[in-house]
Amino acid sequence: MNTVRIGVMGCADIALRRMLPAFAASPHTEVTAIASRGADKARAAAEAYGCAAVEGYEALLERPDVDAVYVPLPAALHARWTERALRAGKHVLAEKPLTTRAADTARLLGLARELGLALAENHLFVHHHTYATVKDLVTSGVIGEVRSLYASFTIPPRPASDIRYRADLGGGALLDIGVYPIRLASLLLGPELKVRGAVLRHDSARGVDLGGSAHLDAPSTGAGAHLVFGMEHHYTAGWRLLGSEGSLALDRAYSPAAGHRPVLRIEHADGAEDRVLPAHDQAAARVAAFARAVRGGEGDEAPVLRQAELVDAVHRAAHVTTV
Repeated sequence: MNTVRIGVMGCADIALRRMLPAFAASPHTEVTAIASRGADKARAAAEAYGCAAVEGYEALLERPDVDAVYVPLPAALHARWTERALRAGKHVLAEKPLTTRAADTARLLGLARELGLALAENHLFVHHHTYATVKDLVTSGVIGEVRSLYASFTIPPRPASDIRYRADLGGGALLDIGVYPIRLASLLLGPELKVRGAVLRHDSARGVDLGGSAHLDAPSTGAGAHLVFGMEHHYTAGWRLLGSEGSLALDRAYSPAAGHRPVLRIEHADGAEDRVLPAHDQAAARVAAFARAVRGGEGDEAPVLRQAELVDAVHRAAHVTTV
């Protein structure tokens, strides 16, 4: 298989704004079909890419010209449609979180492995070249031994109709927003992280959490992470990694535009430096990595499962404040 033929399951904002352009621009993928529950919506999206418009998700899975399916549906629907796609013989790239429960994530990863299919979770920022630079700086000892990470991702309130406020669709701040700093913590502090405590602010009328925080640590090093997330806040999207001899800090850390040049702040005893890094299209990098996985390259199964386990652990550990 050379070019991976992609079918898109739904016309969510992230699909229209970020992933469809990335699939269409990539030399590794071709968009062959876009499905929606309504024919008009599918046609409107498909017209821009010269591909087939499909009414209904099952019909998309029946198409022989679709090798892999991208699933940008609400989180509560991921497990159901990911499983159906895998059983239809399709590789799957699903929006984060892959599912809303670690048990479902483990089951689907096992099913994909059994069927010889690629299954990936769409965390884009981990594919940005910035994080290779950060790892190189940490390994070279620029900030000494890593002691702690502070990371936040917070957004202002959304319109009342936003799916983030729909408990039946897997809404809530933790599953939609908190997953970013949690994934970042694993990326920067390693896979052995344990959740030591958490707080969730719960909206009793809508049945979803509006924000919260979590504390994690890596038992072998003692390095800790304090993570803040929410959707009733001033916008923040950054982190600071503190070491024994300095620190690294980055803003606009999770969803920079393709042309954005990240500014990594490096502080140590001799002063501070704002290092401007090259722009990098993380969506294009994610698409290329998924295409490699489809062709039989290495996937990212272990980080996906560990992420799901950490999110479950935050739920279990959380002190819930009801508002």
